[in-house]
Amino acid sequence: MTFSEEDVHNKLKEIKHPFIDCTLTELGIVKNITVNDITVIATFALPFPNIPIKDQLISSVKTALEQLGAKVEIRTTIMTQQ
Repeated sequence: MTFSEEDVHNKLKEIKHPFIDCTLTELGIVKNITVNDITVIATFALPFPNIPIKDQLISSVKTALEQLGAKVEIRTTIMTQQ
């Protein structure tokens, strides 16, 4: 299965935060996406370390991107003022 970077971004636009009526991209949680062949590297910028729903957020993105046929790699960082 093949997919484009646009397909990945469109899929991410569908994923909402479980407690806030905004997408993860709107909130700046999904910070960076890199598409390399069938691998998608997604960088999460979390508001603070050990966020209780971290695994749920990562799982929602992984599941959605795997539906495109992607192999998903997740990286995390902490949000900054920028």
